Amino acid sequence: MTDRTAALEPLICDLLDWLSREPRTRAETLEAWRTSCPRLTVWEDTVEAGLVERRGADVAVTELGAAFLAARRGAPAAGPAQPRRT
Repeated sequence: MTDRTAALEPLICDLLDWLSREPRTRAETLEAWRTSCPRLTVWEDTVEAGLVERRGADVAVTELGAAFLAARRGAPAAGPAQPRRT
């Protein structure tokens, strides 16, 4: 993790927590988390670090992302949210 990413860690944890509660579409995720601010790259950093992944139209927390969140929140790693059934 880079120094820049470490500074965003609380927001990255918020994003992972938000995604782990229920399946979210990519469009919904980008609407809520994408920013044009070059210093606030939460979405881009989580993708680059492999903490989230696309699963069809959905975005989900990866096992690495669940472990990252659990380590920072002091809880056991939960499995990633399952994709929506269409």
